[in-house]
Amino acid sequence: MVEEGIPIEAGRAESRENEGAVSLSEKKVLVVDDQFGIRVLLKEVFSREGFQVLQAANGNVALEIIQTEDPDLILLDMKMPGMDGLELLRHLRQEGLSPRVIMMTAYGELDMVKEASKLGALAHFTKPFDIEELRAEVLRQLVAG
Repeated sequence: MVEEGIPIEAGRAESRENEGAVSLSEKKVLVVDDQFGIRVLLKEVFSREGFQVLQAANGNVALEIIQTEDPDLILLDMKMPGMDGLELLRHLRQEGLSPRVIMMTAYGELDMVKEASKLGALAHFTKPFDIEELRAEVLRQLVAG
C-alpha cells in the first residue's frame, strides 16, 4: 500500500516506524574481510541502504567490535589470517552470542560451509558473488528481525 505524499525510492528498503520497531537506518552491519576492496565495496552498498556499516580486517578486531557495538548482522569471510571466520563463529557461540551471520568465501569448500551452517550461519556466498543477491539477502535478514 502506497500512502499519498510519501515517496518511495525504487530499489531501496523502506520500513514502517511501528511502536518499538527499529528502523533499517538504525541497523548495524559488520563487514569482516581481510580484503580491503571487499570491505569498501560492501560499506558503500550498505551505507546507501541507510545501514551503519562497521568494518574489521580480521577476526580479532571483529570480536572487539561485536562486543562493543552489537551488530545486527555480520558479513563474515571464512578465510582470513589469524582468527578466520569459522574460528570467530565458534568463539561467538562458545560465548553464548548468536548474531546473524552470512558467510563469504573465495573457496567453495563444502565441509567449511556445512560447519558454518551448523554454527548458525544463515547463508553462504562464494566470491565473486552477485552483489545484488547479497544485498537482497542482507535486506531479507534485517527486515525479518
